[in-house]
Amino acid sequence: MVCCVIGQLKSRGEFDVKILQVTRSFDPTSGGVVPVAYQLSKELTKRGHDVEVITTDFKFDDAYVAPLEEYGVKVTPFPRWPNVIRSYFISPSMKGWLKTNTASFDVMHMHEFRSYQNSIAYRYAVKYAIPYILQAHGSVGRIVESQRLKLLYDWVWGYKLLADSSKVIAVSHAEENQYRKMGVPQSKITIIPNGVDVERFVKLPPRGEFREKYGIKNETIILYLGRLHRRKGIDFLIKSFSAVAKRAPDSVLVIAGPDWGYGKGARDLVRALSLEERVFFVGFVDDPRAAYVDATVVVYPGFHEIFGLVPFEALLCGTPVIVSDDCGCGEIVQSAGMGCVVKYGAVSELTDLILHVVESPEESKRMVDLAKRYIMEHLTWKTVVRQVEETYANCVRHV
Repeated sequence: MVCCVIGQLKSRGEFDVKILQVTRSFDPTSGGVVPVAYQLSKELTKRGHDVEVITTDFKFDDAYVAPLEEYGVKVTPFPRWPNVIRSYFISPSMKGWLKTNTASFDVMHMHEFRSYQNSIAYRYAVKYAIPYILQAHGSVGRIVESQRLKLLYDWVWGYKLLADSSKVIAVSHAEENQYRKMGVPQSKITIIPNGVDVERFVKLPPRGEFREKYGIKNETIILYLGRLHRRKGIDFLIKSFSAVAKRAPDSVLVIAGPDWGYGKGARDLVRALSLEERVFFVGFVDDPRAAYVDATVVVYPGFHEIFGLVPFEALLCGTPVIVSDDCGCGEIVQSAGMGCVVKYGAVSELTDLILHVVESPEESKRMVDLAKRYIMEHLTWKTVVRQVEETYANCVRHV
């Protein structure tokens, strides 16, 4: 029904709306939230909408933003106070901007959940009766660290943010369950997966480039790529690799990504298992495609992960993947038969799966081919943005 409405509105030129995207930062090294907001803004603009992004100056990269602005997306970074609480960026000047400009937008899209930016955007969205969509990107559950502070935020702002939203976007059934535990009714939740920027994978870096850069001469590379955070299951992978190293003597584990608090813990575990010569810590990688192309298998072993783009990017590079069953992307990987899924924490099971993938290139190729077809049919940004657009249309129609 909504799709038909959009078609009618588009044909009359009535659904070119003004959209405000709200994020606490626009730093591409911070994880999946920023690339999602970036690609979403670009594709919505290409479809004729007027899109503006407000954020903070935390690690703001003009070079990263410039191509987006060439499409017509305006990105405004507001100064922030020195951090009082980690990642809670207070930006008072954004409040004044919202007071003046919120009423000019048709719909607002808030990214993440517990942020200063959302709390003030919420205030003016309600004041001026602007419908807003909340997309928590896996942050709605009170898990891992700072649980008391999260509870405090929820009592002051969080529950109201959820209750007054027009819709919330979940990227998987795992995140859908997180919303429901916070009291969000099923009717308000819409499941829309994150998109994959498939255009980046049409032309890939040459094989051997990553190996040469980091001096890796071993035949078999097991790759982890992502933030070094204890929720990412890196300890689970290292323990499994300890057994792999004994059975596959020419294998190495490469851990790539910025340190988000678990770097020291990971290195300590590597030393405790006497794996210093077999594990490479390479930090943030400018072009992950080069790492994917040279990897034998990519392992995505986290817990409480509501999606994860890394496995799909690796598959587009022709590299097989293993993901944990506590990742939202595992739902897709398993149902589409495009990779292996392991129970989180099952060390011996992950060991056996890594060795199986390494020793079964024909089966791995079959899964990769299935994955490429599935991604092109279901996970391109052109496909995903239409679903987001339908959500906007539904919200605007019911104001």
